[in-house]
Amino acid sequence: MNHQASTCGKILIFLSVCLVILTLPFSLFVCFKVVQEYERAVIFRLGRLMQGGAKGPGIFFILPCIDSYARVDLRTRTYDVPPQEVLTKDSVTVSVDAVVYYRVSNATVSIANVENAHHSTRLLAQTTLRNTMGTQHLHEILSERMTISDTMQVQLDEATDAWGIKVERVEIKDVRLPVQLQRAMAAEAEAAREARAKVIAAEGEQKASRALREASEVIGDSPAALQLRYLQTLSAISAEKNSTIVFPLPIDLITYFLKSNDADTIKTAANTAQAIADREAVPTPVIVPSTVAGAASMMAGMGPIPTTSSNVNNVNHETNGIVTAAM
Repeated sequence: MNHQASTCGKILIFLSVCLVILTLPFSLFVCFKVVQEYERAVIFRLGRLMQGGAKGPGIFFILPCIDSYARVDLRTRTYDVPPQEVLTKDSVTVSVDAVVYYRVSNATVSIANVENAHHSTRLLAQTTLRNTMGTQHLHEILSERMTISDTMQVQLDEATDAWGIKVERVEIKDVRLPVQLQRAMAAEAEAAREARAKVIAAEGEQKASRALREASEVIGDSPAALQLRYLQTLSAISAEKNSTIVFPLPIDLITYFLKSNDADTIKTAANTAQAIADREAVPTPVIVPSTVAGAASMMAGMGPIPTTSSNVNNVNHETNGIVTAAM
């Protein structure tokens, strides 16, 4: 059978060549074909692939009636995968669309091994997108797009290698979430940001309090440091071109007045205490009559008075009108 087919094929080729020769030069318009730089021609003679693979670029020759050829474009094609409704691993429904960049790497295989390599690649891209997204959690889909894209590219390239297709790149365009889920995620993100802001503010207050404590210790060791700080503050305020005029009051002057007031207060208190003590220590003067009879009448009215030698001497001592005796 193979020998008979080979003999019949040779006869048909001979007749085709004779037809070309008889119809010269008109047959040249049919026999010569041209393919572009980015194209290849896969030639079938009597239903079989010709040896040598695809032809082109440039001019190639075919025999009329027994040869047929197919043009294959080798340029990179872009396929926009339509949005796919995907149920993620954590049971969240999302809509995902992607872009696939592929090209024909082997023109002969893409024609001989698959009916429509482009259509098959596109359907496989949709299926791979759904399968890959279904094995991922929602947070992984949102945060690890590059990793998912690389995984899809490897899977598609391995599957389409037998079709003569090379998948160059896969990019995830957009991930659409339900409106209610978007609101919940926005509220969660806002709460997390507020919590971080409060923590940062608390840490700032803690550091500021420590810095103020260290500054107070430095100023306590050197009082002149506070005066320098006042001068720096005045310089900063004057640089802003404000109409407010600030007169810094030296702290040393205030301290002097405070010390003077404290000394005066202490001195006044000491004098008051001394006066009270002196008042309590001085005896009370008593006025008695100049005569003995008057003294006796006074003593009778006042009651018994202790008699001492000093009192007797004072009573006997007469002055011009008044005698002072110490009780």
